[in-house]
Amino acid sequence: MSLLSVLRSPRLSFLQTLLSLLLSLVSLSSSYWCVGRQKVPKPLCSPSRRLRCTPVHGVSDGSFSWETGDDRFIFPSFHAGLWTTCEENIFTDASEEKCRSFMALTPASEKGIVWLYVGMELLYIALLCVSSLLLLLQLCLSSWFPPQQRWGQLLNAFAAVCTVLGGLVGMVAHMMYMQVFQVTISLGPEDFKPHSYGYSWAFYVAWVAFTCCMSSGVSTLNNYTKKFLMVGPKHKSVFYPCRNFTFPPQSPSLSPLSPYFSPPLLPPPPPRPAPLSPCPAPLSHNPAPPLHSPASLSLLELPASPPVTLLLSPLSFVSHCSDEEFSPL
Repeated sequence: MSLLSVLRSPRLSFLQTLLSLLLSLVSLSSSYWCVGRQKVPKPLCSPSRRLRCTPVHGVSDGSFSWETGDDRFIFPSFHAGLWTTCEENIFTDASEEKCRSFMALTPASEKGIVWLYVGMELLYIALLCVSSLLLLLQLCLSSWFPPQQRWGQLLNAFAAVCTVLGGLVGMVAHMMYMQVFQVTISLGPEDFKPHSYGYSWAFYVAWVAFTCCMSSGVSTLNNYTKKFLMVGPKHKSVFYPCRNFTFPPQSPSLSPLSPYFSPPLLPPPPPRPAPLSPCPAPLSHNPAPPLHSPASLSLLELPASPPVTLLLSPLSFVSHCSDEEFSPL
């Protein structure tokens, strides 16, 4: 089996679509799209916070703080996703996190875009589910009902369209989220001002899922084009008991989209009959008109009247024709 046939196989397309669906679910449910650190002033020391804090009289040993520059700040870590944003709790020494909704941090001008990319992400997951279901039905038809290959190819085409469309929708949704995140960093609340940030593993998993999705869609569409549009549907062959020993194998019919297709040659038109001449055939010129018996020429014999005879002369026919067609010679 060649490499191209393996890449175009429906099983590989189904596995790629299923992998893309699983990776997308993992990345969308994670809050590790972006990670970074914030720059906030040191909190006041308290019974729950005794390290990296600003001393307060009666709580810590020192009454004054001589720290300057960046020593007066701490850099707690945070991680953000599509739904939530979690930050390190700076009011306790224990490693705790406090999480809040990403929608609450977004400026009012970006609320509509947030709802838009959320809807597009859900549509992306729905299209991947539909594509996986269609490819699974195609595999079941090809395994259990081999004669129904035409319906399997139609399912293949619909699965390819859903996969490619879902990949494009997911790509646009990912880019919209990154735009909203950057606007939130600039115009968000004062307690969320990242000092430095970068993309985390969920971001890269989302783009790996997009790559698998587009690869599956292109290979599925290529498989449908190669087997159905370029070759055409396979007609039901006539059953012959000794077909392999008596008759040569029948060549498959080509589709009009195939580069090897040639239209059938039309039969030549039948020859047109020669036009009929308005003049009758020329008569033989005898020196004397033919003699006919009186019985054949008489119409009615009466005893009181003489017999009536009709004489046909060749000059009566020649008078209607031109001199070019019939010559007196």
